[in-house]
Amino acid sequence: MAVTNFIPDLWSNKLLVALRKAHVAGNLVNRDYEGEIKRQGDSVKITSINDVTIGPYTPHSDITVEDIDDATRSLLIDQARYFAVELDDVEKAQYVKGGDSPLAQAVDNAAYQLADVADAFLLDKINDAAEATSNDLGTVAIHTDADALYDSIVDLMVRLDVSNVPQMGRFVVVSPSLHGRLLKLDRFVSTGDAVAASTRTNGFIGEIVGLPVYKSNNLPAVTDAAATGGLAIAGYRGAATFAEQIVSLEADRMEKRFADMVKGLHVYGAAVIRTTGVAKVEFDATA
Repeated sequence: MAVTNFIPDLWSNKLLVALRKAHVAGNLVNRDYEGEIKRQGDSVKITSINDVTIGPYTPHSDITVEDIDDATRSLLIDQARYFAVELDDVEKAQYVKGGDSPLAQAVDNAAYQLADVADAFLLDKINDAAEATSNDLGTVAIHTDADALYDSIVDLMVRLDVSNVPQMGRFVVVSPSLHGRLLKLDRFVSTGDAVAASTRTNGFIGEIVGLPVYKSNNLPAVTDAAATGGLAIAGYRGAATFAEQIVSLEADRMEKRFADMVKGLHVYGAAVIRTTGVAKVEFDATA
């Protein structure tokens, strides 16, 4: 990629596509309010209708008519991250023709790095929303009872059921170490199961009683010092909303160097708009 053939809109779209492919949590939430983000500090107003009162009807009696009440929340675009890379003309002359420019490769790498930071931010938001609520199952010991890990994920599903969370779009996210423990449980990877065979051959995480299981290295730190095994976060796509945008992507010649430069600015924000739709549990895995 050279400055002369750099088209900002095309590269911004390419960068956004790469961002979305790299997200774990970003693909487990909704983007209903993304809209048009122009800068850090923008906010999106989210309006929801409160529950309508249902009352008994008595013949020949007046009914009670109530106003439609709504609630407004703000999705604040309060996060901003940038990247800036340069390619010296001497280095440009040395790269193999016919392949991607080192600058193009650097932009692809920047997309992954930006998505990684945003992913951790979003998982942290979901975790904070579930913390210290009735959907926080506390800390469960799994070093004395391996099946307690599986059982706890079932318990997370039950908490979502109790909170009237829709079945569609549910998920649970675990760390790679917890995923490894699950793979050792017959109940998760049972013999003769087609899904189990797929799990063993290509690393597909699978499901627990219909709850899709994902793994991520970006789960937040535990709040309980005894929770040496990390945590699991569950929810559904309607619980949290996320919005992001590449608000600036520029290529230029550096003023005091013989070099091309590309820089970009990524802004985003997230809000948990249905706190009853998320749940968590931490694990004590002390040997």
